[in-house]
Amino acid sequence: MTVMTAQPPLSLIPTGATEISAAAAMIEDEHGGRVFVHGHLSFAWDAGDTAGRRFAAVSLMRIKAATQAQVAAAFNTSPLTVWRWGKALTTAGVSALVPHRKGPRRASKLTPEVRATIVVLREQGLSLRAIGERVAVSEATVRRALTEAEAEAEADDPTAVADEVQGETEYRATVSDAETGAGAQAEPMGRPEPVAEPVLGSVSGAVAPVLADPVDRRGERGLAAFGLIPYAPPVFTPCGRAPLAGLLLALPALAATGLLDTAHAVYGEFPNGFYSLDTMLCESVFRALLGEARAEGAARIDPPALGRVLGLDRAPEVKTIRRKIKYVAGVGAAGDWIAAMAARHVADHPEQAAVLYVDGHVRVYQGTRKIAKTHVPRLKFPAPATVETWVADAAGDPLLVVLAEPGASLASELRALIPQMRAMVGDERRVLVGFDRGGWSPTLFADLHAAGFDTLTWRKGAIADIEDSAFVEHTHTDERGRTHTWELADTQISLDIAEGPRKGQTFGMRQISLFNNARTRQMHILTTRTDLTPAQIRYRMGSRWRQENHYRYARMRFDFDSHDSYRTADDDPTRLVPNPAKKPAYQKVENARRTTHSAQTARDRELLRVSTPPPGATTVLTNTMINTINADVHAAQTTLDAAIAAHQGIPARLPLAQVHPGQQVLDTETKLIHHAIRIAAYNTAQTLARAILTDTGYTRAHDEAHTLIRTALAGSGDIIPDHDNNTLHIRLDPLPAPRHTAAIDELCTALNDTNTVYPGTDLRLRYSTKPHR
Repeated sequence: MTVMTAQPPLSLIPTGATEISAAAAMIEDEHGGRVFVHGHLSFAWDAGDTAGRRFAAVSLMRIKAATQAQVAAAFNTSPLTVWRWGKALTTAGVSALVPHRKGPRRASKLTPEVRATIVVLREQGLSLRAIGERVAVSEATVRRALTEAEAEAEADDPTAVADEVQGETEYRATVSDAETGAGAQAEPMGRPEPVAEPVLGSVSGAVAPVLADPVDRRGERGLAAFGLIPYAPPVFTPCGRAPLAGLLLALPALAATGLLDTAHAVYGEFPNGFYSLDTMLCESVFRALLGEARAEGAARIDPPALGRVLGLDRAPEVKTIRRKIKYVAGVGAAGDWIAAMAARHVADHPEQAAVLYVDGHVRVYQGTRKIAKTHVPRLKFPAPATVETWVADAAGDPLLVVLAEPGASLASELRALIPQMRAMVGDERRVLVGFDRGGWSPTLFADLHAAGFDTLTWRKGAIADIEDSAFVEHTHTDERGRTHTWELADTQISLDIAEGPRKGQTFGMRQISLFNNARTRQMHILTTRTDLTPAQIRYRMGSRWRQENHYRYARMRFDFDSHDSYRTADDDPTRLVPNPAKKPAYQKVENARRTTHSAQTARDRELLRVSTPPPGATTVLTNTMINTINADVHAAQTTLDAAIAAHQGIPARLPLAQVHPGQQVLDTETKLIHHAIRIAAYNTAQTLARAILTDTGYTRAHDEAHTLIRTALAGSGDIIPDHDNNTLHIRLDPLPAPRHTAAIDELCTALNDTNTVYPGTDLRLRYSTKPHR
């Protein structure tokens, strides 16, 4: 048997040529360039022939002799540029590859003096829009001038340039050989290959490597396992293009909610361990802003990415989050925590506390535990559920939440909330309290008035219409500058109090009447406020739907109706609840009344017939005839009396153990803790959205502010600590649209004015954005 050895293939690359791929090589010197394909000279160009050089690059890619990335590397450009050359060649021919003169066709306004002025104004903290108006140029020109100034400053610093080159070399070393291998397939011309570029974030000469590894915290984790440290403080390492760096935009607004300060005042600090109370609360709010409000959502967020934002090596896991929340729930002070947050919000926004909207919210339960049933408005039928009573301010921002007892009415919950609302407002000023018809109770209106609150609600029940002549046109201009016009009638009414210590008295109120949109019926608003115009009353009543907007937004973004805990407890067996036997007994009374009424009608008709004989005839009525006619009435009356006696003998309320033995209630403390976090997350997003409306010139802010904020919070950026100046600089990557980046840049200027300190450190937050390329 003859053994044959494999002979290595002959090299087809000419001497001195640079390999482009397994099939192509190139020689480029002072005389021009030559490209060889399988050893044959295929393309050549003279020195200075840019169009010929570009044609050779595109042709190599078209004949599939090399991939787009390989061609870009050989010709010292980017794949996107190669793709653009190919598109230009296809569209307009070789002439399109001839380079054209760049720059303005006329004298530029961006003179050296203007550039210097722009840099000085930016250092003073002015926004791009304000700088552009000051020097009479566009925002794009201001952004370009700042970019060029920064590039010139870095070029003048040889140390920074050397560090940047070193960082770029380290980055390129991480690219796998497979990305540049000869066996790679060429991408289609219509879609350029994405390229990972080593963008280094720098502030004042400091260089941040892309996706730098966080500080090793294994030693602290070991100490925390034995309880030897109180907690691990946040430690930031310079990092460029850190995912989720945009979440740090939320910290100034989060600090304004008082979530962290009030938590320390109520709970103190966690026992010795790795994660602090600040870290856990910031993580929970950040996760909610990313749309993962439940603890299980931590499994869907990259732990190292979220850890960089928290100043840790990684974010806490699901079991850690649940364990920490369980510890906080064991204190039993969630109600006090939310009340403290509400008082902080009212103190910071007194103008929004002029109106308080109160509404009940039903959260359906889908589990297997025996939970009391409640009518669910969204489902239109009773189902196992819990009822929450929410208090919001004039803007619809949530302030306070309490979990109501099963079967409690809004009127009873409002009466119980009077002391908490007074403590939240904190003074004796009269506040307008708005609610829907579920809180209808003249007794409640009188109690609110006595406690220093004014009522704002819809009238319940049918009443006579107001004369059309009483309606007058009224207008009101809201906070957005929109003018509303209504036809309203302003009258005074008196309501009868049918219960309580004021039973038998009357209570006077002001009634604002209006037509529905179709002008087919009248609606009536009741209030005790006398200093507001009818249009202002109408606007305030309509603004109650802002609270419904909070429910809808939180349901979509924050898992508002989710079950954050499936723990249950036995309901109070001695609690008095409505007797279910009372309703069917009352129904029997109503049926007996209807039967009695029908019998009386038939008796009267028969008596009329026998007592009015035809003309010329006589009729003699005997006791027997009368008894026969009245027999059905007597029988119906006897049945009615028995039904009334039976109804009165049934107690209206019974202990829960007799009506629903074994009934349970869901864990309220854990739910209130999650609600506190959701309140802070919602108010944080609202604060940032309002800042877009007021502090930036974004023209579509009313329609896109919340979407823009969600996009910015999920964005990437550079995290650069500067311990010499005690600052933490967040340099955000540009958003997809330049106008979005400009709006966020102006938001950064407004946030810098807050001088917010990162929780647990002495680093002041500083924000900026990278310009578009």
